[in-house]
Order: sequence, then structure tokens, then C-alpha cells
Amino acid sequence: MKIKKTQALIRAALILSILVLLNFISVRLFGRLDLTKGGVYTLSDASRNLVGSLDDRVTVKAFFTEDLPAPYNSYRRAVLDILNEYKAYSKGDLTFEFINPQGEKGEQNAREQGIAPAQVNVFKEDKLEVARAYFGLVFLYEDRKEVLPAVQNLSSLEYDISSTLKKLVAVTKKKIGYTTGHQEAALTELRQAHQIISEQYTVVPVDVSSGGPIPPDIAALLVIAPQSKFSDSAKYAIDQYVMAGGKTAFFINKMNANLQQRFAQPLDVGLDDLLENFGVRVNADLIRDVQCANIQMVQQQGAFQLASQVRFPYMPVSSNLDKSNAMVKDLEGITFLFVSSVDTSMASIKGVKATVLARSSKQSGRQAGFLMIDPLHQYTKADFTETGIPMAALVEGSFKSLFEGKQPPASLTQSPQTRIVVVGDGDFFRDDLRSRDNFAFFANIVDYLADDAGLITIRSKNVDQPPLEQISDGTRQLLKYTNLLLPPLLVAGYGVFRWRRRVSLKKSLEAQL
Repeated sequence: MKIKKTQALIRAALILSILVLLNFISVRLFGRLDLTKGGVYTLSDASRNLVGSLDDRVTVKAFFTEDLPAPYNSYRRAVLDILNEYKAYSKGDLTFEFINPQGEKGEQNAREQGIAPAQVNVFKEDKLEVARAYFGLVFLYEDRKEVLPAVQNLSSLEYDISSTLKKLVAVTKKKIGYTTGHQEAALTELRQAHQIISEQYTVVPVDVSSGGPIPPDIAALLVIAPQSKFSDSAKYAIDQYVMAGGKTAFFINKMNANLQQRFAQPLDVGLDDLLENFGVRVNADLIRDVQCANIQMVQQQGAFQLASQVRFPYMPVSSNLDKSNAMVKDLEGITFLFVSSVDTSMASIKGVKATVLARSSKQSGRQAGFLMIDPLHQYTKADFTETGIPMAALVEGSFKSLFEGKQPPASLTQSPQTRIVVVGDGDFFRDDLRSRDNFAFFANIVDYLADDAGLITIRSKNVDQPPLEQISDGTRQLLKYTNLLLPPLLVAGYGVFRWRRRVSLKKSLEAQL
């Protein structure tokens, strides 16, 4: 008995020692089993290639205040894990150190490096206190420095680090141009969209109204929601830019829709012939969809005004995306507002390839011409008889000039292999829509056109819940009652099985006796 007790104690001591050793090793070595869809928590190939191609030492100084309360205590561990991964793939060219800014001297050092303190709530001795905390990163490479002042969003941590590294080691930034002169939306006024792409590119306005040539150093040209007509000279400038191999995105509103005034009517900006020459058309209609977002309505109820959320079919959420294309493959749902359908049927005639990037759901429809908009309108099934209506498309290949054989003759008549993106909505990346996937889609388009597709796979990682697919009422009722009845039926069935088995065993034993 004493020997067995000694053996049990030895086994317990060995198990405890192994657990302590494993815990000790796990704190110092990184390793992950990522079971998420799309590998949200796994370093992407683009990040691995980026850090693996460093030609000189990059030093990362992580200024993190220790012993922070939740949720800030998880930030340091997340940053430590991901920096360990970057270090492992850098072949020794990336090193990092964690610095705890303690005392006046430590805090001054952090501020001098560009890391500002944040105010956090701390419970100390049963009291809520406001304390200063630091959680920022400083990147040093040769004589250059880039700063992430605060780690605030762990879901975008890899993109923040990789884009900072890319900016740090890049010699020059590529230029992204946006057209002016036709009441287009100024990209610099679209705060969130401008902020995202200006981290990697130099954003410049390009006035095409005079017909002058578009500078050849523009890596991609954006036409954003114009409201007045393009002249032939303006279209000639864009045409010749494409003929020289330039890459262009058209974000077009073919309907002038106004929710406040409750109407929509066709809008002609004079780009139809140019786009059709490239093999694509934006139709003068609006798509409505059962799978849609909500808008807030204020209604008068007696002496009170009540705000409520109302589903708005003219604000479709597209989750029917081309998963083979880098621009949309990792997105969950793009929210459009007054989007028009995109026709790519002419692409094959023009000898180019068209790919539809985003479509409506299986229950959708569209309406053309002048129409009234009533958010409280009661729709029927007859309003949603179409499926998979194209909303955005990519056209690629060698394009012919619209101005070939015209006067004055085109300088360039055929382009090399190039790309054009067309979206039937010029407003989906507005600040007030506040959709992460919308901004990611816009930035992915810019990256794709500027041949910087590596960042797309990082930015598009999404930890948000995907939009729910619309299902029929019958399916919904079936799922509801299945969830309610199946668990108790399974328990009852198992109980009956055990009872029958016990009765059978009892009878078998009685027969043997």
C-alpha cells in the first residue's frame, strides 16, 4: 500500500513538472493552431514574403505599460506573438524589444519617440482610477523611422505592421490620381478612404477637363461619382491614359437618388460610349434586394417622434462575391447605397475578359427611369424576382481606343494588357456608411490596380460576423422547431434506448438463471 502511494506521488510530481515546463516553454516560444475560416490569426504569405525580403536590419521598439487591466492586458501578448512570427520569417533581419515606460524618464523617452499616452481605467484597492498607459510601436530602418502611436485594433494588427514595414523600406510612394472638373467627389474629403490609401500612396488630383495628358507616373486613376458631363477632350485624356497601359477605376452613379426628397432619376455624365468601348456598361436603374441594410426613420406618433430601424431594399448588402478574385475573396459583405446594375455582355465582342466581382442575392430586382423612394413601402415577392444582378466588375485585356479613326486621330490606338474596374455606385466608401468591408473593397481596388496586391490578403482578413443569408419562411420555421424539439427528443430517445437495453439485459439474466 505504501509503495502504491509513493508511485502515485511520483506520477503527480512528474505530471506537475511537465506542465510547468510546457508553460515555461510556451511563454518563450510562439506557436498557433488557427482554426478560423481564412486563417485570421495566421501570418499571411504577403507578410512572410515582405519580412523575408528585408535587405537590412529593422528594429521594433514596443512601448507597453505592464500590468494593465483587461482588455489592454491582451494587447501586449498579441503584439509579442505576432512580432515573434515576423522575427522567425525575417532570417534575422527583424529584431524587437519591449520597453516599459516607467517614471518620468521612461515616459519622456516614449513621447520623444512619438508614442503618446492613453487614458485607461484601472481598479486599484477597490477604487476606479484613471491611469496613463503606453501601447505603441516604433520601427527603425537605416536612418528612417515609422511609428504606430497606439495598438487599438487587434484584428488589423498584421495589416498595420506590414503596411508600416512596407512604407518604411519603400524608396518612393506610387501616385494615385483622382479626376476633377466634373463635380466629382474629392478623395481628400472622404476621410476614411483617403486615410487608408494615403498610408501607402501619394494621392493627387488630376484635372482632365482641359483634355491635357494624364501624367504617366500615375499608377492608377480613379473616377469618383462625377455629376456633370465629360467632354470629348476629357474622355480622350482618359482613353489615351488607358492606351498607354494605365489602370482605371470608375465609381459611377447612373441615378441621381435623394433619400430626403424621396425620388431618383437618371444621371448622364457622358461616359457611356467610353465604358462601352471598354466592354462594360452601367445601366440607369436601381437594384433592390431582400438582403439589405437598415436605415433609421423618425416617425411622428401623436405628440412624440420615434426613431426606428427600417430595412431598406435600395441599400443591398452583397455577399455574392467572386471568391477567386483577390479584391473581394476575403470580404463578407459589401453594403451599397442606390447601386446600378453593371452589364459586361459586350466584353467578349471587344476581345477582353470581364469578371463580375459582386452580385445581388437570389431575391432581388431593379427599377429604371424616374422613381419615387418610400422607405416604408410594403414590397411583395414580385419585386424580387431576379437573382445575381452584377453590381461591380473587372475588365482586363488589350483595349482599343474610342478615338481610333476620328479627328483628331488618337496618338495611341491599342493598349497593352491592363485593367479597368467599374462599380455601379460612387458612394459606397463614404464615411457615413461605416462599413469595414466597404473601405477594404475600395482599398483593395486601388491596390489591385497599382499592382500592390500583396496587401489585399492582409487587409481583407475579417473577424466580423458575416451577414446572414436570407431564407424562406418555411425554412425558417423548420429550423426554429428543429432547434426546439430535436434536443429533448434526442434525450428522450437515448433514455428509451437505455431503458430497453436494461430490460433486455434483465430478461437475458433471468433466462440464464
